[in-house]
Amino acid sequence: MSLNVVNLVGRVGADPDVRYFESGSVLCKLTLAVDRRSRNSDKPDWFNLEIWGKTAEVAANYVRKGSLIGIQGALKIDPLTTRDGHNYHKPVIRVDRMDLLGSKRDNDPSTVDRYGETEF
Repeated sequence: MSLNVVNLVGRVGADPDVRYFESGSVLCKLTLAVDRRSRNSDKPDWFNLEIWGKTAEVAANYVRKGSLIGIQGALKIDPLTTRDGHNYHKPVIRVDRMDLLGSKRDNDPSTVDRYGETEF
């Protein structure tokens, strides 16, 4: 048996990057900042998210920088080649489910600082 499930809760690092294709498909790319369990870490872990279909449309319409979301998906590794010919691998979470967890206050641009954290 094999299992590839990722569950994360965090804040979105930038407004969604949305692409609409002629086929009717929708792709939304986001970055997600997730704090570690220990509070000793002052920097979050960053994850690249890839969202397709209706969930991508929801993200495009309702998610903004600083939004608190929960996602469930699978880890995939994208092979990439730079212009100078170097190969590397980029981990990406392919999102199957997304939950909008923040309040209206969380989505108010006047309460979000430059790091995407909500100021209280």
